[in-house]
Amino acid sequence: MPIINTPKETEKYIDHTELRATASFYDIEKLCKEAEAFNFHSVCVNPYYVAFAKRTLVESDVKVGTVIGFPLGATTKAGKVDAALSVADEGADEIGMVINISALKSNNYDYVEQEIRLVVEAVKETNIQIHAILETCYLTDEEIKLTSEFAMKAGAHIIKTSTGFGSEGARLDHVALIKSVVGDKIGIKAAGGIRNYDIAKAFIEHGAARLGTSSGVAIATGVRGIRPVNM
Repeated sequence: MPIINTPKETEKYIDHTELRATASFYDIEKLCKEAEAFNFHSVCVNPYYVAFAKRTLVESDVKVGTVIGFPLGATTKAGKVDAALSVADEGADEIGMVINISALKSNNYDYVEQEIRLVVEAVKETNIQIHAILETCYLTDEEIKLTSEFAMKAGAHIIKTSTGFGSEGARLDHVALIKSVVGDKIGIKAAGGIRNYDIAKAFIEHGAARLGTSSGVAIATGVRGIRPVNM
């Protein structure tokens, strides 16, 4: 596991995120400019803003990520495939897909694995990375392990813990649990409640390859925030 010694070392792990329903073009432009200034890995925006973010970052190495089936995961398989193709056309570099949590809770495991595979295959001719979003706050440890296996088998590039819109965000024990299943075969993205450098450092040192957060600037500058419960 990497050891993080300074706030600046977190920059390459950060997916600078703005997914609020009320976000404006001004907010997205600010997000992109901050990501460029701090050399964050990516921005993560709703599909409506993908093309705008891509234009704003045209002279930057910062990638543009977006989400589909968000935040409930209850969109049909065909709907998720169509959404993936649509944001691919808009210029997305990465797509976070919320798994069908309801199907998982109904023990319809084949459905969960198949929908991830269909989205992966839909954009396989591109360089787009697919992040399978588990929403761990709603899952048992066994369900987290099972879904991590499904996502890895289906070809997902990264497993993301949370949408940030559930009842709880990322937890260190959940990252460790996912890591115990996938090892170094695919990446892990912790998201939700990561608001300061100390928390970010802990998640990276426990195996997170990426951090989804709207507090990227605070983290990278070492500004202290509030530590969430059950980290």
